[in-house]
Amino acid sequence: MSLKISYNQTEPYITKDGSSIRELMHPLVHGNRTQSLAEAIVMPGCETLHHMHAFSEEIYHITAGSGYMTVGEDGFQVNEGDSICILPGEYHSIRNTEKVPLKILCCCSPPYSHEDTELKPAR
Repeated sequence: MSLKISYNQTEPYITKDGSSIRELMHPLVHGNRTQSLAEAIVMPGCETLHHMHAFSEEIYHITAGSGYMTVGEDGFQVNEGDSICILPGEYHSIRNTEKVPLKILCCCSPPYSHEDTELKPAR
């Protein structure tokens, strides 16, 4: 089976971490099986909430802009063309440090779900 989804066929929504997400391919919507692919957009000066996924491994690929990524206790600059692997159970967030939208392709396996997203408690 071959699936093709056009970008304009998907509507963006706000996730639990506060980013705008457009599911490009997700089993609950498109019929694929074991992973999801989404585009996240973080607007200038904004940051996602610090969160983790108990079961999903995520790969972020920066397609436009730059930002500052925190994974666990580590923080580092990310730029267009960079890819980051976030293991299950690792708290993470990303902040847009530019004046243009930060665009990220997010691949999750198993697929993204709100139920698998836990916000880090305030200190």
